[in-house]
Amino acid sequence: MCGIFTLIFLRRTGIDIQSLATNLMTAFLVVFIPKVLAVPLLLSEDAIRVFRHFPPRSTFVSELVLLLAVAMILVIIFGLTRGKHFYRVHKEILSFPDLPDAFDGFKITQISDIHSGSLTNMKGVRRGIALANAQGSDLLLFTGDLVNNRASEMEPWISDFNSLQAPAGKFSVLGNHDYGDYVQWESVESKASNLRRLQQIHHEMGFKLLLNESIDIHKKGETISLIGVENWGKGGFHQYGDLVKATAGLSKESFKILMSHDPSHWDQVTLGHEKDVHLTLAGHTHGMQFGIELFGLKWSPIQYFYEHWAGLYQKQGKYLYVNRGFGFHGLKGRIGVWPEITVITLRKAD
Repeated sequence: MCGIFTLIFLRRTGIDIQSLATNLMTAFLVVFIPKVLAVPLLLSEDAIRVFRHFPPRSTFVSELVLLLAVAMILVIIFGLTRGKHFYRVHKEILSFPDLPDAFDGFKITQISDIHSGSLTNMKGVRRGIALANAQGSDLLLFTGDLVNNRASEMEPWISDFNSLQAPAGKFSVLGNHDYGDYVQWESVESKASNLRRLQQIHHEMGFKLLLNESIDIHKKGETISLIGVENWGKGGFHQYGDLVKATAGLSKESFKILMSHDPSHWDQVTLGHEKDVHLTLAGHTHGMQFGIELFGLKWSPIQYFYEHWAGLYQKQGKYLYVNRGFGFHGLKGRIGVWPEITVITLRKAD
């Protein structure tokens, strides 16, 4: 009840709740994370001191704790500044026995979660776009969340993202933030008008927006099917996606690639779908923009909410790739889980 009254008070005073939450999250990381590193070391030393009748704390341990805390603060500062545009290219080679011969070596670049309402550094964004173009892929796919809330957030960035190039085409789907579900609108029509404008922006960027539909990609007389569904998520997220409708005109034998923003759709719908989907591309989680991916260690708090949260997964001979996101939302940066450009090469298995 107290939380409800607090929200009402904040709204009436004109305070931006999302901005407040972002600032609190940032402050929490700066204060809390260094302590998380320090406490286990100090407790371990205290456990030893108990059996030694509590001698003075070791200078070495104290200096080590201080060094770790300073190092973590520097990592956080990097993540909140340069980390926003510290783009990393993740490459995967996937083999399929039923891939049409003409598509052996076909390259796909995936980006996701641009969240243009959070972007401010044009130079940094353009560096990411140039890196995506430098991959020289045949196909470019965007898997949703173009904006935070409103289509107008993308207006300053249209020409930059229009410069993305791919000879076989550029295609996109909507994410949960693209529908304007998280802000109050003057009317039902104003919300609908916002969505229409956002769909038009996809076109102005040179993307074909797939709304529960499929399209054939042709090469040397052979085809693969590209499917795009609207957002479908678990845990209270809207389920606009309709995979049955999107695959209505496709045969079970055709080679299929699905764009579906939320990775939970893969487990709960796609894997059990009667028309086999070979590869699903998703985003949504951002890897929580915070975690550790170093020396083979891969951890983020988001893994306690999403089984599939970053990178490549395989079940039943089918693949899911979850992109870590191009932009950021909530936390004003990225710490340990850097913005991603994915490059997937399709190969014909022997």
